[in-house]
Amino acid sequence: MSSSDIFLGETIGTAVLILLGGGVCAAVTLKRSKAVGAGWVAIAFGWGFAVLTAAYIALGPSGAHLNPAVTVGVAVQSGEWNRVPVYFAGQMLGAMLGAVLVWVCYYGQFTAHLTDREITGGPGAQATAAADRQRSDEPGPVLGIFSTAPEIRSPAQNLATETIATTVLVLAILTQGLTEGLALSGTGVLITALVVVGIGLSLGGPTGYAINPARDLGPRIVHALLPLPNKGGSDWGYAWVPVVGPLLGGAVAGGIYRLAFA
Repeated sequence: MSSSDIFLGETIGTAVLILLGGGVCAAVTLKRSKAVGAGWVAIAFGWGFAVLTAAYIALGPSGAHLNPAVTVGVAVQSGEWNRVPVYFAGQMLGAMLGAVLVWVCYYGQFTAHLTDREITGGPGAQATAAADRQRSDEPGPVLGIFSTAPEIRSPAQNLATETIATTVLVLAILTQGLTEGLALSGTGVLITALVVVGIGLSLGGPTGYAINPARDLGPRIVHALLPLPNKGGSDWGYAWVPVVGPLLGGAVAGGIYRLAFA
């Protein structure tokens, strides 16, 4: 496959991944959404179906990495790094495009949610406190639609959780033959999607399971740039964890594959 095919495949596939994955987060979070309050199980399965759809779309042109951690895992195992920047570029662009499309699809719901006094705070002291929070870097009321945040803010634990969860994901992908120069089969795409659901249900509780640096960083940038009223901060103090952790997990998975499966 050519570099242009890889770039386009990863851009389109990752855009669809974030559109559907971020879309289920918006559906569950935002007021005036028919799915509001549907809960964590809906989010876990929504992200699994997002992976399933996006991977089928990108399978032919790029091999459907859709995740810098997968790209790193393949490179560590194979020793081939020359196309890694092309994969990374497509994944980041696609993730940002997907986040913008979520905003477009839920524009009215974002507006209703972020102008609701129950969300932004009532008059007087509450409104002042809400405004102070919105000027800070603390996570805003819709940041979870775009990116992840921990339930307990402990950098060591959060990093370990993201690393371990991503190792499971990437190792599951590598053992399907991706490092032998083979694209995932249709069955492999389905297996990967189910692994993502399983990770979400089992290991997603502490951090929201980014397990994909582009999935977290690209939409976080979009959150920072979009003209959303009362959106609050983008939590840049935490942003390194869902980037570094998954990249470490991808590298660990590639190393495990070389030791145990090659």
